[in-house]
Amino acid sequence: MNDTSTPELAPPARRFSVQLSATRRGAQRARVLAVSQLADWRLPSGAAAHIVAELAANAALHGRVPGRDFRLALSVTGTLLRVEVTDPRGERLPAVPRPTDGDAESGRGLLLVTALAVRWGVTSGPYPSKTVWAEVDVSTE
Repeated sequence: MNDTSTPELAPPARRFSVQLSATRRGAQRARVLAVSQLADWRLPSGAAAHIVAELAANAALHGRVPGRDFRLALSVTGTLLRVEVTDPRGERLPAVPRPTDGDAESGRGLLLVTALAVRWGVTSGPYPSKTVWAEVDVSTE
């Protein structure tokens, strides 16, 4: 007996990627482009906007190599949004998030990412790059 029913397929994953200058302006542009793309996909951008801003700022500040850009990539599968920021400084891994002195002007970014993301991490390569990624459940926003 043949089964003529059509199996349900998961909706295709949506993907967006852009290369940006490793500058403050490039980091700001990453956030603006991410918010715009998520609006086009009709997805909330609250947590994702903060995560993109932090990871892009880190790429521009800590992952910068003169003359080299960083890449922002967004992908959605089901209700999971993955934010990836790739920079050319594979040897400079993010520090372990930890509470900072109340007067410190920086150092809280990865604590924010940890609080907003379902999970986050770092993937090495291709040489000499690294990708810092975070995943957000957009159904809970």
